Amino acid sequence: MRLRGCGPRAAPASSAGAGDARLLAPPGRNPFVHELRLSALQKAQVALMTLTLFPVRLLVAAAMMLLAWPLALVASLGSAEKEPEQPLALWRKVVDFLLKAIMRTMWFAGGFHWVAVKGRRALPTEAAILTLAPHSSYFDAIPVTMTMSSIVMKAESRDIPIWGTLIRYIRPVFVSRSDQDSRRKTVEEIKRRAQSNGKWPQIMIFPEGTCTNRTCLITFKPGAFIPGAPVQPVVLRYPNKLDTITWTWQGPGALEILWLTLCQFHNQVEIEFLPVYSPSEEEKRNPALYASNVRRVMAEALGISVTDYTFEDCQLALAEGQLRLPADTCLLEFARLVRGLGLKPEKLEKDLDKYSASARVKGGEPIGISEFAAFLEVPVSDLLEDMFSLFDESGRGKVDLRECVVALSVVCRPARTLDTIQLAFKMYGAQEDGSVGEGDLSCILKTALGVAELTVTDLFRAIDEDEKGKITFADFHRFAELYPDFAEEYLYPEQTHFESCAKTPPAPIPNGFCADFSPENSDAGRKPARKKLD
Repeated sequence: MRLRGCGPRAAPASSAGAGDARLLAPPGRNPFVHELRLSALQKAQVALMTLTLFPVRLLVAAAMMLLAWPLALVASLGSAEKEPEQPLALWRKVVDFLLKAIMRTMWFAGGFHWVAVKGRRALPTEAAILTLAPHSSYFDAIPVTMTMSSIVMKAESRDIPIWGTLIRYIRPVFVSRSDQDSRRKTVEEIKRRAQSNGKWPQIMIFPEGTCTNRTCLITFKPGAFIPGAPVQPVVLRYPNKLDTITWTWQGPGALEILWLTLCQFHNQVEIEFLPVYSPSEEEKRNPALYASNVRRVMAEALGISVTDYTFEDCQLALAEGQLRLPADTCLLEFARLVRGLGLKPEKLEKDLDKYSASARVKGGEPIGISEFAAFLEVPVSDLLEDMFSLFDESGRGKVDLRECVVALSVVCRPARTLDTIQLAFKMYGAQEDGSVGEGDLSCILKTALGVAELTVTDLFRAIDEDEKGKITFADFHRFAELYPDFAEEYLYPEQTHFESCAKTPPAPIPNGFCADFSPENSDAGRKPARKKLD
């Protein structure tokens, strides 16, 4: 199983303009993985800075937060639902100026000595919503503190000491987990503020909904675009030689990122305000199209690609299981195509036994695109051809259905490794005893990991203690129970690109600081993605 240039063939077209097919090619790197490697010189610098400048910077930053707290407390007294007074009272203007100065001092102390700003920030009357991307770190709070714009936050954050007070000052829109109707109320509140003719602060929204490594722009959540109001795209860049900024789902944790960033002599950040994007009537009726077209504009400004990978793909990329997906797995692309074809994971999971029975009847007999479409009960389309090409390694227009079923099983139940392997043994196993040889085991595990090449000789020999030249699922299961880390030892002990997905963060807290408030979609039935360790 391998990628064969099978990204979407064209961007969504609209009256607002068609996309660039080149920009929509799938990224070469997993957007949810960040690998940080320091040279010997950089390690020496970090060691020196840890003993000298780091504690000073940390103390100054903490002092600035404490200094800002009483000002924010006084200024945030009163009802948060009340419309801000216009014009602002003199004392509020002074408090706003002081808070911006204090926050700028905090960032300066952290090594962000100057912030490059390009373009013109729109007035609230021109664009009530600012969409920021790519979202890659909690340092993305810099433009928020520079403008004191509102953001969308989890309701629980208001109760955090000191931080909660500072958050309340910028009059955020809170999303409550306990309120089932909270997302609808949030959209209505944003609409109300957007139609206030500039009386409310602008709202900054990170439409990606999670942090990535900035190699591409993932699918934008539609929440910011549902009101149908003009938005101003804002792009963020961190043009540093060593990327200590990125805090995504797999890689350095929040505290490590803070430590390494404060140990740099200087940290660069660029904020570019793009022209205001006014939606067409078609885009107002279709928030997903509106989001896609704004994303295309931002990707062109950044010079990076866009991809239909989503926040939900984190569940697949970081799922707990004995087979952890490598950073260059094709299964993220496969999952994107499954969604694009309108195939629901819940239904697919229920039908896996039916699919596996059909594939077993075929017995590895290659099939063409038409039979492949009939198997999945979808029409032949560009997306289906892209999926088909993932399994057509020889390029002859024929695929093995068993590989498709294995991939579907991984996508539908990523953490249930043994269930997928058992299903595969049923399809590949011999009629008399359900056993498979080394070649079939290689096909099974290559597809389950989404890679083109994989050596399983050592693993097969370790399982086949009696040297029969074949193994059953019972043999595999027994071996997996005795050696739960068999994959790391036998499949990829020396392949560094697997390392980023081999370590699973053990604690469930979200990364990024802005809550998603988009209405639940077809993926709502899926289990929530695991969160990143703070």
